[in-house]
Amino acid sequence: MTLDLFATAHDDTDTGQAPADVLGPGAFLLRGFARSRLSVLQGDIDAVVALAPLRHWLTPGGKRMSVAMTNCGDVGWISDRAGYRYGSHDPLSKQRWPSMPASFTALAREAAEAAGYRGFAPDACLINRYSPDARLTLHQDRDERDLDAPIVSVSLGLPATFLWGGLHRSDRTRRVRLEPGDVVVWGGPSRLVYHGIAGVEGSFDAQAVRYNLTFRRAR
Repeated sequence: MTLDLFATAHDDTDTGQAPADVLGPGAFLLRGFARSRLSVLQGDIDAVVALAPLRHWLTPGGKRMSVAMTNCGDVGWISDRAGYRYGSHDPLSKQRWPSMPASFTALAREAAEAAGYRGFAPDACLINRYSPDARLTLHQDRDERDLDAPIVSVSLGLPATFLWGGLHRSDRTRRVRLEPGDVVVWGGPSRLVYHGIAGVEGSFDAQAVRYNLTFRRAR
């Protein structure tokens, strides 16, 4: 895979180039890639949440997740005592998940292409909201039928510490600070790498949170 990340990524600098970190084979952190779009993205997040409110899913073992979640797109990720899966309808409202906003689709496609993954067409976007006490333990994204498509993950709001591991849960993890507007893209040999969020930087403002958009090709 031949990449020209510095020529294709966006930010607000005078050069128009955003730095990119290589996390592993086929895995890249595009620093500031979405920085100029944060207000538009947040407005679209609010519109989705108005239709499909955030909620704390249960794990199959019955534990309440600390991260609040919702979805948009053709399908959405669901977790409850029946297991992890994708479904076309919100189990709370029984309605289809809201359509994916155009701003989401465009960003996911452009970030994937900047990382060398052309033609990415996500059909699912998981929206996560992290309060300062929320965590996401190491896990793999493996509920998707199409494991050839990459994952695109976008950060908004409070900074966070991203955990990047290996193909086994016991592998050593790297701690990476994510700022608002940073985008992580991974696929290929790194598609099933374990990853998570160790925590977000706290704030005295109770309304201050971190949002994360995770784009996938689920079906």
